[in-house]
Amino acid sequence: MDAAPLVIVDAANVVGSVPDGWWRDRRGAAERVRDLLVPYADEGLPGRPGPLELVLVVEGGARGVTSVPGVRVEAAPGSGDDRIVELVAEHPDRARLVVTADRELRRRVGELGAEVTGPRTVRP
Repeated sequence: MDAAPLVIVDAANVVGSVPDGWWRDRRGAAERVRDLLVPYADEGLPGRPGPLELVLVVEGGARGVTSVPGVRVEAAPGSGDDRIVELVAEHPDRARLVVTADRELRRRVGELGAEVTGPRTVRP
């Protein structure tokens, strides 16, 4: 059986896509995004039926966010972008989708064969 597609979400970029006061509580904002992702694990995303393996990459003040059923949280020891690139590189034989609007990150993961979509895919 093929592994479920891997969806890696750039927490900082998705959190920052909506000016809702996230800068006052980065950890809380990342937890809200994590919780928004949970249904996608089974239901899938537009054009990608579930099940999906969802990974939320956090950094900085969002470190300490815990995983929940359906969403694994990875705390980047340094740059979240670097951890996302590592995750993409670790799974070359899987379908990989990175959720970010960061141009440089989009370029880096694209060079490794990952597809990219923007934050609105997971945060309408």
